[in-house]
Amino acid sequence: MSKSFHNEQDIAAHLYEAAKDLRVLKSVAWPGEVREAFLAANGTKMPVVTYPDVDTAPARQHLQDAGVMLDGDAPVMEWLRRIHGVLKTQAEMLDARETRAFYTHSSTLFGTPQMLMLDGKTQVIELARHIDETLRDLEFENLVLEGADDALTARQFAAELEPKVAKYFGEDAPNIELSKSLSAKATASSRRIRVRDDAQFTQMDVRQLLQHEALIHTATALNGKTQNHFPILGSSHMGTTQIQEGLAVFAEMIAGTMDPKRFRRLADRVIAIDMAAEGADFIEVYRFFIGQTGDREESFENTRRVFRGGVLTGGAPFTKDLVYLNGLLRVHNFLRSVVSLNRADLIRVLFVGKMDLEDVPAIAELIDNKLIETPRYMPRWAKDLRFVVSYLTYSSFLNRIKLPGFQGYYKDRLAAVPSVWHFDKPG
Repeated sequence: MSKSFHNEQDIAAHLYEAAKDLRVLKSVAWPGEVREAFLAANGTKMPVVTYPDVDTAPARQHLQDAGVMLDGDAPVMEWLRRIHGVLKTQAEMLDARETRAFYTHSSTLFGTPQMLMLDGKTQVIELARHIDETLRDLEFENLVLEGADDALTARQFAAELEPKVAKYFGEDAPNIELSKSLSAKATASSRRIRVRDDAQFTQMDVRQLLQHEALIHTATALNGKTQNHFPILGSSHMGTTQIQEGLAVFAEMIAGTMDPKRFRRLADRVIAIDMAAEGADFIEVYRFFIGQTGDREESFENTRRVFRGGVLTGGAPFTKDLVYLNGLLRVHNFLRSVVSLNRADLIRVLFVGKMDLEDVPAIAELIDNKLIETPRYMPRWAKDLRFVVSYLTYSSFLNRIKLPGFQGYYKDRLAAVPSVWHFDKPG
């Protein structure tokens, strides 16, 4: 029987308004001048950062109004209660910027490097170290044929990306803009993709940004904005971050646009968060990244991500970047599980807007009651599920196979085999 959910829509409206006033990433952003000053001093002087004032009172009022209506334990009410709790923590975190309490609230939202993953045994930091150690000695230049990934300027990058984005989004395509003030190389929203005008890119960057930012983050934002009954699905609050980023990294994987350098970079950010939580300051973490990559600008950017909003002298980092690895595992295992349970119908539910995996029962109930619109924008692999279902079916079987036995078999037989990387190189 169809339900109206009027009370739930009123709660969601208050939560949507609260989320608009609690823009965490915007409130902890660093202008490009901070990067320039730090690099000009050869990384020897601590950055000087000033954050804009944020008034959380209007958001807190909306949360209070929503809170008095939260009643019951039905799936939709539980979903709204989770968002309410997340937004309360966001408000506390914004009010605690540049203090150790910031780390406490960040840990509530995103966890810590020591948090356990789905198996209940493995810590996120252990996965990060495994990835780092496995890829550390890999000769990356041997993985790409000469000329296959030549450098692009920011303007060339934008020119390559623009028609690809337009192809998917048509009249809703976000504008692609060059920016002098951006600290990150690129950022994306439902309305625009900003590109730092002095950054260098490659063709792989074009493909990665298309899959990760445009076809996941922009797509789910646009789809969420069509949900007139529950516009909170168009809001990027911190309760959706882990699954949004996990889905985006999975999209890179399934579309063949992930590369080992990027994968290792995601792992190194977790290691850096652990260092900062243990007391390493900005300069010490920057030097860690320099040792990993040798790239000054990339090292600054990675370090900035760890310390934005927190304490530059160490002990209180921003833990958001834990979500990439943990989110990938959560999304991958959810997708494998729904395929194994013959519930592949739930895969496309993830694209109706910004959501967590825990929200799937509530969203499915709203879909069943015709209160959620069909997602208009999805990557090709989600529109045509044949490949991803085949892949996930095989992937779920691999869990039953003990890898060490295979590794031992091949280790003995390949021990004396010469390297043949030179085989595909001229002369």
